[in-house]
This record gives sequence, C-alpha cells and structure tokens, in this order.
Amino acid sequence: MTFFRFPALSARQADDHDVFVFAAEPKQVLEFAQIERVGRSDSGELKGFQRHQISSHIREIRTYMARDDALLPNALIVAFLGDVDIQRHKDGRIEIEIDVRKGPPGFVVDGQQRLTALSGLDKPGFQVFVSALICKDYDQLRQQFVLINSTRPLPKTLIYELLPTVEGLPERYSARRFAARVVERLNFCGSQALRAQIRQHTNPAGVISDTAMQKLVMNSAAHGAIRDLITYEDREDRAVALIDEFFTAVAKVFGGEWTGMAPRHSRLRHGAGIVAMGFVMDLLYANQGAVKAEDFVVGLELLKPYTAWTSGIWKMAEYEIPWNDIQNTPSDIDLLTRHLVSATKRQLRRLRRAANE
Repeated sequence: MTFFRFPALSARQADDHDVFVFAAEPKQVLEFAQIERVGRSDSGELKGFQRHQISSHIREIRTYMARDDALLPNALIVAFLGDVDIQRHKDGRIEIEIDVRKGPPGFVVDGQQRLTALSGLDKPGFQVFVSALICKDYDQLRQQFVLINSTRPLPKTLIYELLPTVEGLPERYSARRFAARVVERLNFCGSQALRAQIRQHTNPAGVISDTAMQKLVMNSAAHGAIRDLITYEDREDRAVALIDEFFTAVAKVFGGEWTGMAPRHSRLRHGAGIVAMGFVMDLLYANQGAVKAEDFVVGLELLKPYTAWTSGIWKMAEYEIPWNDIQNTPSDIDLLTRHLVSATKRQLRRLRRAANE
C-alpha cells in the first residue's frame, strides 16, 4: 500500500492549521502514523515525546476491546508533517490522501495506549476515529502534543463517585465500585453517624474524605469483616449497616473528638484516622463478634486511653508523636494502625484474663 484515501470531515479552527476527522482501522493507522517515544540521543538531545507503554493499561484496554459490545468513541489524535493531500469537493465533502511511500508521515499525539492495545486484536472491520491536523514542522507538532496532553484530567474523586452508576467497567474498578456505592449510601441514605459527613463532589460541605472511607471498605472487603459479608446477596446492605454501627459507637465513645470536628482539629476524622480505625472495626468484629454499636463500644472504651485524636502525644511502641503530626501517608497510616490494633488487642486480652480469674 502506497496511498490511503479516506472520506473526512473538516472543522474550521485556527487559520494556520487543517483539522479533520475520519475513520480507519487500527492496522491502517499504524501504517500511516508512528508512535515516537521520548528518549535521548547519544549526544543527550531530547527526541520523541510519547511516554513508554504501560503494559497493565494496554492489557486492560485489550480485554475490554475484545468484547463484542466494545465501543471506542474517543478519537486518536494524529499530527502529519506533509505527505497529505486534501481534496475539497463542491458539495462540502472532503477526501484525504496519505502518501506512505517514504514511511509513515503521521505521529500519534494522543491515544498510543489504545492504538497499541487494538493492534493486538483480531477484529476485522473495526474502525476508530482519527482526529488529524497538519503541522508545519516538528516543533509545532511537539507543541500540539504538550497542549493537548496538559489539559486537566477529571478528579479521581469525581470518577469514584460516578462508579456506582456505571456497568461494564474494567476489573480494577470492581472493588472501588462496591466501596463507592457503600460510601454513597452512608453519606446520603440515612446513616446515623455518617450522613452528610463525607466530602464528595455532590456534597462539598462534608469533611470526611470519601477516598479514605472507600479505602476502609476495600481493606475490610479484602481482609476483614466485610469479606465475610461478600457471600451474601444483600452484602451491600450488611456492609453499610456494619460501618454505620461502628461509627455510631465511635461517636458515642469519643464524643467531642468526633462530633462536628474537622480533620485538621481531630485525627479521628482525618484520612489516616479513618483508615486506621477500619482495622479496629475488623478486629472487634473478628475477636468479639461485634456487629452492633453496643458491641463496638466495649472495645472502643478500652482503646480510648491510648489515643490522642485532638491533643497530647501518641505514645507508640517506638515513638512519641504529637497528635497532629500524624499525616495521611502510607507510613503514618501503617504506624497508627499498628498502634491502635496492638493497644486494642492488649486490652482485650486483659479483659479476658480478668473475666477468667
């Protein structure tokens, strides 16, 4: 093949650019456009602009695109440096002719992971949209790459809030989708302790991090109490009820350290505190069979003297840390979790020994 011809639509935009869109098969795109990955020459000069392949992302796209009902409405963006002839007809139609005799004249500006994923599939006749522009030189092409790829992405918190309403998503979203639905119900559907308390795009007045609450749910579903509930058909109802009962007990035991407090004033309402307390919930469920608020209250009362949510010092095994030095980082969350769980276990053992004497 030395030429490709496609019917296309042209858009009026910048005076010094031709912008058009057409449909092509992925294998055709790879014949007239190249993916030039960023790197350095032997002399240290920057060349290319595309990031390297992300294998897990490509596999995920390929798994989805292998489905018969798969759609890819968002276009690949290709920039050409010459060797493209645009034929404009009187009736408004245009046709583009791409000359590939000297090699691919196009460069993939956006969509390289999608294109790479599609190249490994056998889907005869499947087409993608190609949004194309013609650049005068390579510097202008690289400029367009930066501008196109520097737009602000959707906040993850918005994506996570949308998950409960979306079906057929990649597997990596499954756990997050369940967690997002549980958190949504806790925030909007009559929870005693958490109603309207969780900050989401549709509830910006909330103060508790939605991602921290989702992390609590996902941790528990993977290794804790909620894992035992997953086998039930009404697992979502049970997860919502369990978490609500736990935080009802938290509000009762810790009182002013919980009620009405902002994360900067109470580490109990902070992302680190929320995630760490999720492990305390799992411990009390496993060791004490706690499922109701009154069950959780017993263990939380034992834990209370070893906390410093709003003032004082966290007196941990190897460290003494001012109450507000706990940050929402993996290391601090792990440190706080180990302290809370260890303190609760010690006090439960003492309680059992006292009961047996």
